[in-house]
Amino acid sequence: MEFGVMVEPQLGGSYDDLLAIALAAEQAGFTSLARSDHYLAGEKSVPATEALTTLGGLARETSAIKLAVLVTPITFRHPAVIAKTAATLDEMSGGRFELGVGTGWMESEHRVFGIDLPQMRMRFSMLFETLAYVHAAFGRTSGGYVGRHFRLEDIEVLPRPAGMMPIVVGGTGMKRTPALAGRFADEYNMFACDAETLAARLEVMTSTATELGRDPAAIKISVMSSAVIGEDEAEYRELLGAAAAARNKDPDEVAATWSERRILHGTYEQAAEQIAAYGAEGVDRVYIQHFDPLGELRTEDFTRQLRGLGG
Repeated sequence: MEFGVMVEPQLGGSYDDLLAIALAAEQAGFTSLARSDHYLAGEKSVPATEALTTLGGLARETSAIKLAVLVTPITFRHPAVIAKTAATLDEMSGGRFELGVGTGWMESEHRVFGIDLPQMRMRFSMLFETLAYVHAAFGRTSGGYVGRHFRLEDIEVLPRPAGMMPIVVGGTGMKRTPALAGRFADEYNMFACDAETLAARLEVMTSTATELGRDPAAIKISVMSSAVIGEDEAEYRELLGAAAAARNKDPDEVAATWSERRILHGTYEQAAEQIAAYGAEGVDRVYIQHFDPLGELRTEDFTRQLRGLGG
């Protein structure tokens, strides 16, 4: 099992905060660092750095950890910009960049910044074409690409990723997203979910990949989950109590919700069992997701999580 860190810089924090987290994660032995791509924290305006620009900085200031965007909305950038930026980040990072692409969903950031947010059916059509376009731009398919929304002439787009730069399809859908992952993705990413939901999504992904002659076992499965973990039961109950108070709910009710959604929680031993269950169901990588401003995430948190989870 691989362990990654997933942060949400739209909630606040500077580039230097993000760099400190990346260096701490790298030193602690995490496989990858991923960040979201949003311009706004819901309806709030806080310091929110631009995703791909910051990953360019991290590409030069880290040396081993993989760097991913989970995921860049197709509403933000033309696929030519996505492909060019990704290939450049691949070069700058020495092959450590992983490109995640999704439909986009946050209405408020699109409204505030004047970015069009088409209906979901249209966005999935655009996502399909973006993935096909990127495959053509990276030389995975030949002959360019001509679609309803985008087109690419039959030319050699340079630079190209030096190797097979992973393309990640992420989302919460039960049919269209896993089907797109089965067709185009090297990694299929989702939030923590119950076993039945995970199995249903993987069935669609596997079926699509098989029909297209792809090996579904070659598609990495990753799950993002927040983690409320204590060294022992007493520390966990303290963390649970604080989380429940912030939500104005009973601690046992919060814990039951976490169990239902399979959010990592409990002691390290219990969390390791939860991760093992994901692994038995086909998950290859677990991202520990952080939902607070970046400056609140400290080096010792990474070290403790890695040690406790068996990384």
